[in-house]
Amino acid sequence: MNLPADPSVEAGPSSAGPASAAGRSDGRVTTASNTKWLLETKGITKRFGAVEALSDVNLHVAPGEVTALLGDNGAGKSTLIKCLAGIHEPEEGQMIFDGHPVRIRGPKVATGLGIETVYQDLALCDNLDIVQNMFLGRELTNSRLLDEDSMEKQARQTLAELSVTTVRSIRQLVGSLSGGQRQAVAVAKAVMQNARMVIMDEPTAALGVAQTAMVLDLIRTLRSRGIAVLVISHNLNDVFKVADHIAVLYLGRLAVEAPVGAFDQQSAVYAITTGRFDPNTIEASATVQAIE
Repeated sequence: MNLPADPSVEAGPSSAGPASAAGRSDGRVTTASNTKWLLETKGITKRFGAVEALSDVNLHVAPGEVTALLGDNGAGKSTLIKCLAGIHEPEEGQMIFDGHPVRIRGPKVATGLGIETVYQDLALCDNLDIVQNMFLGRELTNSRLLDEDSMEKQARQTLAELSVTTVRSIRQLVGSLSGGQRQAVAVAKAVMQNARMVIMDEPTAALGVAQTAMVLDLIRTLRSRGIAVLVISHNLNDVFKVADHIAVLYLGRLAVEAPVGAFDQQSAVYAITTGRFDPNTIEASATVQAIE
């Protein structure tokens, strides 16, 4: 991958590779895998004054897989994704993206790497149509005039690739769309820029059954295209339908990171509420190891 020519991105020899679990005495667990991670964080720590919002977070996200980031309110989920999106810069730690150490000092750097974030409020303009929203701030021009034909073609193609077929017209005002359709437009806007990783913050919050199913299908489509998806969600039913891995934050620390098959809902709730992994609540899994 060619890293963007930006002084805030520092590339170096690849230190990301097949991950292995080393023992820790703090009770955390991780995945033993031969997967090459797209994103790996090492010891990420973020403070706001005297408050340590994140402490020594080691997260792994694989290409073409869905990682669910779980945790109670105040666990540090939002702070972590803002570090990945370039809104916050950690005081300590390192990020490895596609085998290269990087410093993500702003949203443009994250976008240049292929990291796109879809926040819970979606950041869409209700008074603009789908095409205008998808190209907002990055409009295509032809002789200083808006190239409406090219933008419509790209918008239609991206929505079709994501199997979004429920919108009446790509010139439909976003304010007239359902919650699921709005989420689809926000994701389409993100992946249109050749995203390699999409972060989604509570994508099914406040959606009905049909709209939730549409968003979950959208996540599966991203995965099938080889895009890494990091999803924050409080809905465990949704998590177990689409996730390949689960990572649990507890009071700013990564408590558990393991394949979804190592969990049931009871063990996931236990990890979220206690910050500990309880092997008595799940079947033994050879892919989950204690970290020393």
